[in-house]
Amino acid sequence: MFDHLEPDTSDDQGSPGTGSLPLPPRSGANIKGTRSLNPEKVRHMLYGSLAAIDRTIKILHALGYADPNDWSDPIPAPPTSPEPGQPGEPQTWMAILTKTVLIE
Repeated sequence: MFDHLEPDTSDDQGSPGTGSLPLPPRSGANIKGTRSLNPEKVRHMLYGSLAAIDRTIKILHALGYADPNDWSDPIPAPPTSPEPGQPGEPQTWMAILTKTVLIE
């Protein structure tokens, strides 16, 4: 559905987002050309148990989307109920990733 585009590290074209990058291989274009790509920041937030957050980060890494070291350390999430810490209520944690994606 969405293509994740990042410049190749071997392409040194000055400051990021100021030039154009080659068309991505799955673009279907049969002519050589370039399109201007604009960088945009996207913030991902994961909420859940430490185990669920860790597993999700590993899945996203296996898919090649984000390196595990790019995520923040898990921190306790603000309570959603008026009486936090009730018996049987597991602690909710959150981790944050800010990623720059290139938009055509």
